[in-house]
Amino acid sequence: MERRSAQAPSSVIMVRPHHFAPNEETAKDNAFQRMNYERSKVEISKDAYDEATRAAKTLEDYGVRVHIFEDEGTKTPDSVFPNNWFSTHPGGHVAIYPMYAENRRLERRYDVIEMLKADYRVQDIIDYSGLEPDGLFLEGTGAMVLDHIDRTAYAIKSNRTDPVALERFCTHFGYEPMVFDALDEDGTAIYHTNVLMCIATDYVMIGLDMISDVARRAEIVERFETSGRDVIALSNDQIARFAGNALELQSENGRILALSTTANDALSDDQKAIIEKSTRIVPLDIPTIELAGGSVRCMLAGVHLLPR
Repeated sequence: MERRSAQAPSSVIMVRPHHFAPNEETAKDNAFQRMNYERSKVEISKDAYDEATRAAKTLEDYGVRVHIFEDEGTKTPDSVFPNNWFSTHPGGHVAIYPMYAENRRLERRYDVIEMLKADYRVQDIIDYSGLEPDGLFLEGTGAMVLDHIDRTAYAIKSNRTDPVALERFCTHFGYEPMVFDALDEDGTAIYHTNVLMCIATDYVMIGLDMISDVARRAEIVERFETSGRDVIALSNDQIARFAGNALELQSENGRILALSTTANDALSDDQKAIIEKSTRIVPLDIPTIELAGGSVRCMLAGVHLLPR
């Protein structure tokens, strides 16, 4: 049997939205968001619900345990992206994060935390949401891409990633922070690190051209190569098509890479060949959900806890 990797959780939490819509509060600094005027709000909401349902079913068919929660509220348009408000960590640790947009703070729900405590071994919960009144934000594994093997937290500087909050997280959870600037072709700061890079066990997918500091870029590449990983450089166009917003998971039959059909179609055959040396690519069709500026990685909150 294949040895399990600390990088690839075998369980995930998803939230199925009943009233999905691109979030107007986050549109100012999320250049990946898109409006769609060809469908009504009701149609968009239904399509997003169906996409989340099919995505969860596909992952379950591959042997990934999916805990799905319903969101019937109308004030949480981004609830389909739960990875921003909490994360779980080996050793029984859970973090709850301070969110930049006020309506995203409403996504925190303690029935999720109670389920984790009931089904998994949870030792402690560190709640950073009290930093919000001070204007200190750290939007979970959107703001950070965590290398669980080499214990490094990669983070793009943005108004959703405060260095003070990041330092606190890294001190509590035992990661080394690796902070850098990343800009798109228009000079706009990338809003979340997880649209720029995906760290898997044996490879990393990363938009190197967007990392503005050449020396920092070289240092990041050297770290990944030293860890024995293949570095798959993604173009700006591939990043725009969410090729960096993927997540490695442990299925019953080996590791898989969950990503969107948009992202999969953007990858070259050579890039796919590197990925498929160690993981099976599993595309999930979520074009409506991607209107909100996030993709598959954002939809999946990995469970890095031992089951009870």
